[in-house]
Amino acid sequence: MKQIMKAVRMVGINKPLELQEIPIPEIGERDILVRVKAAGICHSDAHYRAGLSAVGFLPITLGHEVAGVVEKMGSQVTNVKAGDRVCLHYLITCGDCYYCSRGNEQFCTHGKMIGHHTNGGYAEFIAIPARNAIHLPDEIPFEQGATLMCASATAFHALLKARIKPGDKVAVFGVGGLGQSAIQLAKAFGATKVFAIDINEDKLKLARTHRAIPINGKIQDPVAEIKKQTNGTGADVAIEMIGLPVTQKQALQCAGPLGRVVLVGLSNKEISVNTYSEILGNEVELIGSNDHLLHELPHLIEFTSQKMLDVSKVVSRTIPLDAGAINQTLDALEKFDAGVRTVIIPE
Repeated sequence: MKQIMKAVRMVGINKPLELQEIPIPEIGERDILVRVKAAGICHSDAHYRAGLSAVGFLPITLGHEVAGVVEKMGSQVTNVKAGDRVCLHYLITCGDCYYCSRGNEQFCTHGKMIGHHTNGGYAEFIAIPARNAIHLPDEIPFEQGATLMCASATAFHALLKARIKPGDKVAVFGVGGLGQSAIQLAKAFGATKVFAIDINEDKLKLARTHRAIPINGKIQDPVAEIKKQTNGTGADVAIEMIGLPVTQKQALQCAGPLGRVVLVGLSNKEISVNTYSEILGNEVELIGSNDHLLHELPHLIEFTSQKMLDVSKVVSRTIPLDAGAINQTLDALEKFDAGVRTVIIPE
């Protein structure tokens, strides 16, 4: 008889997630079974429930920010052992295709994302290839380790794409889980000014503790304010982490000469661009940033261990593995009113 576990699953588009009892997943010889200790709830999960991005199948267990303890290993696993604390890289890739062989596995022709194309972490257990496991030091709590795997990792990748350098002035649009990490990492990379743009005062207060300059988009024009505080030159780097046309446009408009604008927030809407005044005239670069890479994650863990990245306040609350509480969080995310990050603690 198969052993059973609890999982909160998406059963249909625009339908509430449901708590179900399903078999504990089996593992292959190169896989591990992880007992989930923490699973972050990302804005992307709200997009999946709303049908803005298609999931691989239904019903499916959402959740791609996962940390836990290795419960069981396949016969060929050597990089971890039972009892190890780990966080999980959410992209399951082949390792052999053109893109994987060049270190760009987010474009793997056979790639799958946990909680999107295959079952994720809103559950008591998850099975995953052992190479996706990143050792989590004892000093980093599970709930923080989980958020590192998406919010912080995506921010880290975006800053690398932006080629941020010492002395840069950086504007971060959207200071939830991704944005709070982006602010701190930008400072660690040598940014002299970091502007935090949001409409949520609590998030802006938190950004201020990380030495960012807060701008409330409800009461201030972010573009005018950034230009004012940079003597008219604008930002060297602008990172948009919300996915709204208005903030994407503002990110473009606040960029100065040779500025790099990185779009991170998910959106299926179009924006219009004045090609001369917003791009060509100042040789502004418009850059897409998609996910992150496995080899970047150990560096991110080291940043956190060395206290250069503090994600202790990114987790604004924790909830149990409860369908009602998870649905309420997804509802709030759809309204951009869910605090910084909510994390599920199955136990």
